[in-house]
This record gives sequence, structure tokens and C-alpha cells, in this order.
Amino acid sequence: MNMDTRIKLAEKSLRGLSIGDAFGDSFFGDEDVAGNCIYNRTIPAYTKWEFTDDTVMAIAVTNNLKRFHHIDQDELAAQFAKNYEKDPNRGYGASIHRLLRGLGEGKRWQELSSDQFNGEGSMGNGAAMRSAPLGCFFYDDYDLLIQQTYKSAEVTHWNIEAKIGAAAIAVAAALAINLKLENKHISGEEFILAVADKLEDSDTKSKIVKGASLPKSYKIETIVSALGNGVRLLSKDTVPIAIWCAAHYLDNYEEALWTAVSALGDRDTICAMVGGIVCLYAEDNTIPQKWQEWVEKVKDSGFI
Repeated sequence: MNMDTRIKLAEKSLRGLSIGDAFGDSFFGDEDVAGNCIYNRTIPAYTKWEFTDDTVMAIAVTNNLKRFHHIDQDELAAQFAKNYEKDPNRGYGASIHRLLRGLGEGKRWQELSSDQFNGEGSMGNGAAMRSAPLGCFFYDDYDLLIQQTYKSAEVTHWNIEAKIGAAAIAVAAALAINLKLENKHISGEEFILAVADKLEDSDTKSKIVKGASLPKSYKIETIVSALGNGVRLLSKDTVPIAIWCAAHYLDNYEEALWTAVSALGDRDTICAMVGGIVCLYAEDNTIPQKWQEWVEKVKDSGFI
């Protein structure tokens, strides 16, 4: 597959990610209102669907790949810092606020990232939320994909759990592309295990594998109790349920997103992860036209 096609796929993943991100973010607020809206499948009142830091950082990753055809960590760190300066009020977590401000002050990303959390580095979900487009560039070489995803992740998330979570989402995106190219369908369990097979042993991988034993018929509350829903903002608490949702609703973007948001928790991030994967396999007509119209446009956002 030529580079132009890889770029188009990455842009498609970014678009699916941004819609999922903005969709999920619209359900924050009063929990009773959000729950009723999800139950009735109605969208809460809105003025405009703006995406969050999930998409802003994914824009930088995608543009970095388009420019260099691989991850240039120094340039990626600079892009993150510039985008943060453009609008720091996009839902960044406290530790990322500190890191991005440090980058803006000229500090080295290696020190900022590795020094977080008493030298352990962040094991949060922020590297995974932006990694689906990586699966589009390196879909045909999983070893290279994981290497490049780790490079993208460690600019902000030095901990191995965060890197593995990012790799899981990128691998899931690549798997979706390969299944689409082969015109092949596999079960949700097979999809989950195929993703896990590419990952290093870790808590995040163990939770992903656990999801393979949870059938689609289970209530979402049961899935959340087993896999988490991102309330802890950790890779191992967020990525497994995103993989589960994508695996079982790979052929229907809208159904995947309604299922993902019904987990509540870190709903914008779960929906961003799911959206960036499922859009690569599902037919375009499974993305509601209104959602596409409501969401802020990446090309008009000013982020780099």
C-alpha cells in the first residue's frame, strides 16, 4: 500500500476518533441526565461538538507521521507544546498540564516524561487515546507498529503500561484494516485475542485477555465491573473495555459508540479509542450524518 493510502487511512482514523471523542464528551454533566439520554439514545443539549485533548494530541501524531513517515519524538513534543499553547482548556489531565507547560519552557521531554510519578512515568490512558492513526501507517508490520507506538507514547507516558495500552489500540486499528482488506470477519473473542497476542505481558494485556471471556450478551455493567471504565484514568482501566467494545461492534460505528458511552467513566477517551478503530472496518453509513456535521472539523481547528 502506497504512502498516500496510508495517510488517507490515518486521516480517516483521526476523523473517527474525533467524532467519538466529541460524542463521548457530550455526555459529561449530570449523571441522571446522561444515563437517561444513553438509555433513550438521545444526544444531550449542545451548542457545538468540540473535541478534547484526545483529538488534539492525535492530530499531532497524525501530522508527525504525514511529515516524517515515522515518529520524530523531538518534533512530536514540540507539536504537543504548540497545540497546548493554542488552547490549554481541552481537558488535559493535571500531570500532562505540567509536562506540556514544561515543554513550553524549553525543558527536555525525556526528563519531564521519565520524572513523572516519582520516576515511574505515567501509566495513564493518554498515550492510547491518540494511537489509532499509527495502526494505519504500519498496519502491515506489527513489530514496526509497536516500536513506533512506543516512541509516540513515551514522549508523555514513560511507563510500560501506558506504552502497551497505546500499542493495543494501534494494533486493533491495524487489525481492523487487515480484516477489511481481506474482506474477513472474526468473532469478538478472536479479535481481542489477536490484539493481545501482539502485546508484552503486563497488567493491561491481562485485562484485555480477560475481556475475551466476556460475551457480547453481557450487560455493560458486568463488563465495567470486570474491565473498568477509565475512572482511574489508567491504561489498564481504560484500554481493555475500549478493545472489547471495538471487537464486538466492529461492523457498526454507531452501535460501538453507544455501547462505549454506556460504560460511563472516562467516556470521551473510551469513545475516541473505539471510534478511531471501528471507522476503519465499518461502512461509512454507520456513522450518523448528524454526528459528522456537529463535530468540530480537524482541518479548521488550527492544531498542528
